Amino acid sequence: MIIKKRYYLKKKRIKEIKSELGDYGSLINNKDNVEVLETDDYNYILVNGDPYIIMIDNIPYPTLKAILSNSDLENKKVVVDMGAVRFVTNGADIMSPGIVEADDNIEVGDIVVIEDVNNHKPLAIGESLISGAEMVESSKGKAIKSLHFVGDDIWNLEI
Repeated sequence: MIIKKRYYLKKKRIKEIKSELGDYGSLINNKDNVEVLETDDYNYILVNGDPYIIMIDNIPYPTLKAILSNSDLENKKVVVDMGAVRFVTNGADIMSPGIVEADDNIEVGDIVVIEDVNNHKPLAIGESLISGAEMVESSKGKAIKSLHFVGDDIWNLEI
């Protein structure tokens, strides 16, 4: 990954990003140093030097490092069986048959955290394609589009 630019964000843009993040807007506090790191792959939002947000198609998404660093954060969670873990950690989209549990308040387009059933550790961040109730009830089809997972380039980013 090649770093092209690094610069501080203006307060107005920080406010916009916090708004776009919705439930995850609390990842950025008013006194944090917020920078943009432009690379040849993605743009990252660094909060106090850590890659907390990734910009995919100009839409901000939290990173797993941000989720792990902010354990008090309320996440919309989806739990997958151990058979699905191998696929999730290789970047595959999450299929309904592998889902054993999902928050009822998940709606289409929500950012969700995917965890494994045994350890309840975050494995991936994704965008829900169906509601939480449908994820558990359905026995076929994609439920979540995977955006970022443990072991990918985003996870391994070092600055």
